Amino acid sequence: MSANNKRHVLIGSTGSVATIKLPLLISSLMESSNQSLEIQVVVTEHAKHFFSSLDIPSGVKVYCDEDEWKAWSGRGDPVLHIELGKWADIMVIAPLDANTLAKMAQGLCDNLLTCVVRAWDLNKPLLFCPAMNTRMWQHPITSTHIAAIKSWGYHEVPCVSKTLMCGDTGVGAMAEVPTITKEVLTQLSR
Repeated sequence: MSANNKRHVLIGSTGSVATIKLPLLISSLMESSNQSLEIQVVVTEHAKHFFSSLDIPSGVKVYCDEDEWKAWSGRGDPVLHIELGKWADIMVIAPLDANTLAKMAQGLCDNLLTCVVRAWDLNKPLLFCPAMNTRMWQHPITSTHIAAIKSWGYHEVPCVSKTLMCGDTGVGAMAEVPTITKEVLTQLSR
């Protein structure tokens, strides 16, 4: 817990259209916690396509790949993906697209978000909220990847069935924001 008695939530968002809900998720967490949370965000390059920084509540810092390299110029300088992991009490990846899920399951860390995940302290909760087209969700490799990251202690907030942005109807949509908010607050209360 920080000096101001606030818990630290790190939200990761990936290249899924469900990232349009990022501003809503941040607001929901802030309101539901009576402002007792500090929130920072890490986004992949593709996630930036789905939201405007103007829609992010003030005081919430959003980091992307280029920030990793701005912070470091030599030995002894802070390494952003390590510092974010130290700062956070919990991480929630919402949404977790199929590409980043596959990277995580294989241990790849080629961007800021996957580096944070690879260096994550397994004694702290990490929640993930899958979001992908039904056809991708139903591919056999998806269940293999989810089983792998769950075996490390990561917690799944299951996707739901509904009409997706492409017009298809089926399982694969990110869990609703109130469900994610409730799970984050439950994990923080443990």
